[in-house]
Amino acid sequence: MSAESKAERAAANRRRYEELRAAGQELKQLPPPTALDAAPIAEGAIVRSERVPSGWHTTVRLSRGEALRIIDDHGRSSASLLAWRAEDPSERINCADTVKVQWSAALSKGRMILSDMGRVLLSVIEDTSGAHDLLVGGSTADSTLAAYGEVTRNTQANFISAAAKIGLGVRDIPPCVTFFAPVTTDVTGRFVWHAARKRPGDFVDLRAEMNLIVAVSNCAHPLDPARPVASAPITLIQHRLPPPAADDVCRTASAETSRAYAFTDQLFA
Repeated sequence: MSAESKAERAAANRRRYEELRAAGQELKQLPPPTALDAAPIAEGAIVRSERVPSGWHTTVRLSRGEALRIIDDHGRSSASLLAWRAEDPSERINCADTVKVQWSAALSKGRMILSDMGRVLLSVIEDTSGAHDLLVGGSTADSTLAAYGEVTRNTQANFISAAAKIGLGVRDIPPCVTFFAPVTTDVTGRFVWHAARKRPGDFVDLRAEMNLIVAVSNCAHPLDPARPVASAPITLIQHRLPPPAADDVCRTASAETSRAYAFTDQLFA
């Protein structure tokens, strides 16, 4: 192939990429963050609640249509999350596809979290924070040693433990999403931590779009500059929801997201 032909093909590929990006970013306007005192959960809708101490983890089984509220009670915690499809745990969370399909690494109210099969695991239906991380991942033994001079409880170890309890192993642990982790990138591509975006009482509500096994780890994020280690419990509230409306903001945000929900709904038709 001549140099001219290669240049023409590269230009055509670039045009196609820009067309797809423009189409993917044609979103309905995303809703504003949820107010801290908004979206109360009716007492009769609560299935269970749990307080997770700093450094520890838990697993929750969510049925399709239920929601999990995660609360950063003291504004010092970050909650890392993995999810597997309950009927077939070989299908699990995929942060890379979550970013790619929505053309954004910003996770906030109105967004979705995808599986590695292109289906929707979770919808972000309420969110007071908008400061979450899909890029860095959770803490490890090495990251805690580097940060604190000793190996402390960490998200990698917690997820290994959580996976073992449901018959899974290390190979079943993909990259995680971390809530209440205010990470962005600067113009050079370096990660930046925005401590001012953390506050007590922030919460996020995640609606299950499939039957799921969810693991949540309450360990400090690798980029959290707090010394000593950020330490505070988080609260999880599992609760029931009415069916989503026809104009549900998550399900209708864009053509690509609508296709992902339609593909997911086929499992339950």
